[in-house]
Amino acid sequence: MLDLFGKTIFDYQTQTNSENIFTETNISELDEMDISYMFRSFDAMPPIEQKALRLCKGKILDVGCGAGSHSLYLQNQAKLDVTAIDISEKSIETCKLRGVKKAKVQHLLDVEEKFDTILLLMNGTGIFRKLTEISAYLQKLKSIINTNGQILIDSSDIIYMFDEEADGSRWIPADGYYGELDFTIHYQGEKESFPWLYLDYNTLQNACFANGLQCKLLYEGNHFDYLAQLFI
Repeated sequence: MLDLFGKTIFDYQTQTNSENIFTETNISELDEMDISYMFRSFDAMPPIEQKALRLCKGKILDVGCGAGSHSLYLQNQAKLDVTAIDISEKSIETCKLRGVKKAKVQHLLDVEEKFDTILLLMNGTGIFRKLTEISAYLQKLKSIINTNGQILIDSSDIIYMFDEEADGSRWIPADGYYGELDFTIHYQGEKESFPWLYLDYNTLQNACFANGLQCKLLYEGNHFDYLAQLFI
């Protein structure tokens, strides 16, 4: 694993030959990302993230924490007990440099501890990777939430990215679910690709019900994005 995303935010944090990254998917062209966005304050976060952070309670797990901006808000402003995890070693190094007290390299499927709130933001469904892997992740999430606990997760329905026909229908490839993407990062002459899943709300809801979880729509953004709350 090259860990290019982690390297990017670590370089930005340490001011070491920092550059922006370029991202693309199998259905979108190359796009430049300003890496400073990963270091945003609460006030600079989109409404979906602000709402999710305000709903956090008890003992919290921040999954795929990146540069740790969500964890820092919960730890420093909200004064809550938060653990930040990411599979990226450089991301966790960055979190620690920024002052996140509990940060460790860990895959969600390896978590055994239980939490009151599990947070998955910035297209939290992305870590599910593929539609066929959703049940494994939902079962793990279900097993590590305390009684009356919650999972807060966001995603987007990317149907809008496909061409619209004259009758209003969309041209969607027949081979697989349209939210399954191949995501590629380019940084300093290297590239790294991985599967990344965007889920429309109905598909998430159906998957939750099939795995013994309730699913509630909490917020809809202006661009097909949403925040959902999962619970037993």
